[in-house]
Amino acid sequence: MTTAATDAKDEGCAAHPRFAEALHELGLDDLTARIRRFPDATRTAAEAAAAIGCELSQICKSLIFAADGEPVLVLMDGASRVDVELVREELGVQQVTRAKADVVRETTGYAIGGVPPFGHRTRTRVLADRSLLEHDVVWAAAGTPHTVFPMAPEALVAHAGGTLVDVRERTS
Repeated sequence: MTTAATDAKDEGCAAHPRFAEALHELGLDDLTARIRRFPDATRTAAEAAAAIGCELSQICKSLIFAADGEPVLVLMDGASRVDVELVREELGVQQVTRAKADVVRETTGYAIGGVPPFGHRTRTRVLADRSLLEHDVVWAAAGTPHTVFPMAPEALVAHAGGTLVDVRERTS
């Protein structure tokens, strides 16, 4: 795989310090060496897939929603959109909306475009769409808009404390 990525080992840990600490607490120190840092931002799933050289669906988006005002994290493959009605039904709440940037940062400790699937400032409910399991490896943000890491989707969902659900928007 030829990319513009630099190995985190060469520059010290490329991950956000909070995320690096989460990796350590989870016993995933070996993952630190697999974090990739890109000179250009990988804020969107399309940017990340292009930089990594993988399929768009191999990107794991970490999206914060407000469910009756309470933050919830939804992990979704990069090629799909979240169906908020399915999330609402899954959670048994009245309303689900996309969280505003300040709520995302307050809840996770990270800016939109760099939110990892775990290692957040606060504990939130996590829903993980089953579409992530269609790959052997998925790539997720490592706490900054310039960093990503690879992980088996089953392990990623487990470390995030996620519940597998079907909340992908269906196309007609």
